[in-house]
Amino acid sequence: MDNWNEIRTAAQVARYGTISAASAALGVHRATVTRHIDALEGILGAKLFQRHARGFTPTELGQELLRIADATDAQFGELHRLARGASDAISGTVVVTALDVLVPFILPMIGEVQATHPSLTIDLVSSDRVLKLEYGEAALAFRIGHKPDHPDNVVVRVGTVEMGLYAASSYVKRYGLPQSDSFSDHAFVGPNEAAPRPPYFDWLTETIPEATIKLRTNSVASSFEAVKAGLGIGFLPKVTADKMGCVALRDPEPSWHEAIWGVTHMDLHRMSKVQAILGVLRKHR
Repeated sequence: MDNWNEIRTAAQVARYGTISAASAALGVHRATVTRHIDALEGILGAKLFQRHARGFTPTELGQELLRIADATDAQFGELHRLARGASDAISGTVVVTALDVLVPFILPMIGEVQATHPSLTIDLVSSDRVLKLEYGEAALAFRIGHKPDHPDNVVVRVGTVEMGLYAASSYVKRYGLPQSDSFSDHAFVGPNEAAPRPPYFDWLTETIPEATIKLRTNSVASSFEAVKAGLGIGFLPKVTADKMGCVALRDPEPSWHEAIWGVTHMDLHRMSKVQAILGVLRKHR
C-alpha cells in the first residue's frame, strides 16, 4: 500500500482534530503530518478536512478515510496475530458502546467475556448518543428496540429487556395501591416530547390520563430512576424491579418487552476480539 503512512497520518488528524495532537500520537514532527495531509489530498483531488482556528474537522471524505483506516489497521493486527500463531490468545483493547439504559444488562455479559478472555481489555462507552460504527467510533454496539437495519452492519440478537408497570415500595407506603385500572388518583412518570418512544411509553400516553403524568423526562434512564425513587408509577425492567422489591401493578403487555442487539460493522465483524465477545453474547439469546 503505497500511501499507507499518509492515510494513517490523516486518520490520526481526523481522530484528534489537531496537527499537534496527531504528531504526538504518531511520534513525528508536525511538518511531517502537514506534508502527509497535503500529499494525500493532492492524490485524491479532494479535501479531507475543513481548516479552522481550533484545528481540523474531517469532511465526509475524511470521515470515510478514518473508517477505512481503522478497519485496515484492525485487519493488519489480525494478520499479525495469525502470523504469530496466537490463535487462542485474545488480547488488546476493543471499544464497546451502549446506551446508558442498557449498561446494567450488558455488564454481566462483559464480565463473562473478561472471565473467558482475561487478556482482553474492554473500553465501554456509555452514552445517550449513538456512536457511528461506520466511522470506527466503536467495534461493537448494543442497541435496543427494533432490529437495526443499516446495510453495512451485522446484527445479532443477544437478549430481551422485560418491562413492567411498577410502583416503588416508598410510593406504595405513601399513596397506597391503585384500586382500579383508571389510576386517576395516582401520579405517573412519563416521557416529554424529546424522549425516545419505546412501546411502553406509547401505551402510557394512550392509556393513562395526561393529568396524572406528574413527572416527565427526556430520557428512559431518568424515568427509571424517578420510578425507583418513588416519585410516581411507571415502567421499569423486571430484573431491576425485582431487585428493589417494587410492586407490579398489572400483567405486562408482550409489546412492552424490547430486544437487545449486538451490532458490528461488516469491516470489523471477523476480528478475533469482536468474535470472542459475540461468542459469549450468543449464549444469552
